[in-house]
Amino acid sequence: MKQLWVLGLMVFAAPALAQTPGWMKPGPGQEATATSCAVCHTPDYIRMNSVFLTPEQWKAEVGKMRNVFGAPIDDATEKQILEYLGSNYAVRKP
Repeated sequence: MKQLWVLGLMVFAAPALAQTPGWMKPGPGQEATATSCAVCHTPDYIRMNSVFLTPEQWKAEVGKMRNVFGAPIDDATEKQILEYLGSNYAVRKP
């Protein structure tokens, strides 16, 4: 019985968790980034780190999330996330 309650909660909570935060910049990969990252942590992590991470450092971060922490992100989704973060939330070094 407890498993059914948990399953029901997950079904009804999933749409709310998948909503893109209003502060995220629009663009290709926004939804994939919001939904993939929110599985483990708040998307605020993106904004927090955007002040100092370059595209290369975002690549390392997303790789760490996949390879070390086991984030369920496939190669195609990782590519979308990296393009989105690199275009919208990366520091450009001169």
